[in-house]
Amino acid sequence: MRTVDELIGLDRRHVVHPHLPLTTTNRTIFTRGKGCKLWDAEGRQYLDATGGLWLAQIGHGREEIAEVAARQMKQLEYFTCFWDFTNDKAIELVERLAQMAPGDLEMSFFTSGGSEGDDAAIKTARYYHYMRGERRRTWILSRKNAYHGLAYGGGTATGFAEMNEGTGYWYFDGQNITEFCVAELESTITQIGPENIAAMIAEPIMGVGGMIIPPDDYWPRMAEVLRKHGILLIFDEVVTAFGRAGRWFATERFGVSPDILVTAKGISSGYIPLGAVLMTRDVADTVRQGHGYPVGYTYSGHPVACAIALENLRILNDEGLVDRANDTGRYIAEQLATLLKHPNIGEIRQMGLGIALELVVDKETRRPLPDAASRIPDIIRDETGVIVRISSAQNLVLSPPLTFSRDEANQAVEAVSRVLMRLKPDGTV
Repeated sequence: MRTVDELIGLDRRHVVHPHLPLTTTNRTIFTRGKGCKLWDAEGRQYLDATGGLWLAQIGHGREEIAEVAARQMKQLEYFTCFWDFTNDKAIELVERLAQMAPGDLEMSFFTSGGSEGDDAAIKTARYYHYMRGERRRTWILSRKNAYHGLAYGGGTATGFAEMNEGTGYWYFDGQNITEFCVAELESTITQIGPENIAAMIAEPIMGVGGMIIPPDDYWPRMAEVLRKHGILLIFDEVVTAFGRAGRWFATERFGVSPDILVTAKGISSGYIPLGAVLMTRDVADTVRQGHGYPVGYTYSGHPVACAIALENLRILNDEGLVDRANDTGRYIAEQLATLLKHPNIGEIRQMGLGIALELVVDKETRRPLPDAASRIPDIIRDETGVIVRISSAQNLVLSPPLTFSRDEANQAVEAVSRVLMRLKPDGTV
């Protein structure tokens, strides 16, 4: 058996990590997880208050999932869903999604994750107009501080310039607009020309942006403008779907149903890579004309992934975890509210089990703390064993499994509070 130092050496020598600078030498090697807890290779225990990347809805180490996966692998481990091929678990899952989905989203296309899903959604929107004879409709609108993955399609729509630095910004015709301004949407449409715009892609609640929650009337008004001009609305619910926002889908909170809805993460709680792009029958039928839908991935409709997703959705439903997300999220936000007295805590935002603490130089300007604040999660983890993360513009984010207990919530609150009470305007603690 290799030592921890040997494993770290091998990782540093051979693994390319997302968003990890070359000069960073430390590694945390996890070897086990159960419930909301993780253990590293040295045996230290941690509390997962991030859900990995917003996705461990049902917690770690669920034996039910392992049993379902093993059973399905023995039955049928894989076959393609290209052309007329399919499998029983993919069919059962699309039926379940059609029953759950808001509005008229009764059709699904399977992916291996959110980045593939956003790429597929953008391609679908442009092809939809192409097949309708509106071939000038190629532009895609998105929002500043939005996150749509880092593949070329969704990554181009991602509204963080630094994430496209050096790789080619706006791989297709597109434009970012600000977060909450219907008038800007209207002026942008006029400037580009509605006949040139295929779709707008957006998160109903901006997760990576720092749990940015729009006013109640924002999405109904935005949808009305888009539909007036024949522009499709794509909701990216990779983060927010399947309970994270305290509903099965965050769009339910705003009374708006998009034309296309992208999911991943919580659909399988991270037990296996999987995503689903939901669309209306009008969109699906249009893009399947001619030679058929021109999007496909090797693992679309993977039978093991679909079987795991079905079991994951059963657990979420049977254990009431969607409602529990609301209760636990509100409790954590209430307990953290005492931090609002601190001059460098600008705001606490919460919906479901997603909580963000905005870290600012001062409350009046709301200017983010300097980059030194990005070290805060490391300090919290080192001192307390609680894992949190810094998101856009120095927002400290908690997005734990929906199974988070009251005791675990208290542990997370105590850890965050203990460190942030020492926070200084230069971002150090």
